[in-house]
Amino acid sequence: DVDEMEGLELRLSDTELLHAMAVEESDETVAGALETAVAALASDLGKLELRSLFTGDHDAHFAVCEIHAKDGGTDAQDWAEMMLRMYQRWAERRGFDIEIDEVTAGQEAGILSATFIIKGRYATGLLASERGMHRLVRISPFDSQARRQTSFASMSVVPLLEEAEAVEVDEKDLRIDT
Repeated sequence: DVDEMEGLELRLSDTELLHAMAVEESDETVAGALETAVAALASDLGKLELRSLFTGDHDAHFAVCEIHAKDGGTDAQDWAEMMLRMYQRWAERRGFDIEIDEVTAGQEAGILSATFIIKGRYATGLLASERGMHRLVRISPFDSQARRQTSFASMSVVPLLEEAEAVEVDEKDLRIDT
């Protein structure tokens, strides 16, 4: 992070120097290069600012995710499969690796459940807000009468811990019955 910050500072000073030279010599040919450099700097600073928000103990870890189809029958299973594809594409766009551990196929279409690991820095922090129930309301492609269907699928996200943290239980907290 420090190296990245120092690199951003160096790029900023280079851009400032280029701007000062262009203003001094009234050179308008570097305007495009300056706009590109400023846009890239703004994007990289935005990413750094976003990462600074992740202050939780496990935010920087890889994420173990589970998707389960809930109420809605075949439509819910189709919705769960759409969610799996959505998170796969999200991970790919961010440059994260994804490892699918288990997928249980649905009876007619979609999936009943899926377990996967998203491997990337701050994956748990980025996905923490995705925990919970996701709802889809649409005209069902599986209903011959083309009625509106509400489908539900749950998403759980937990950090992938490399080493299990030791749990200490005080002897006075134990009650042993025989």
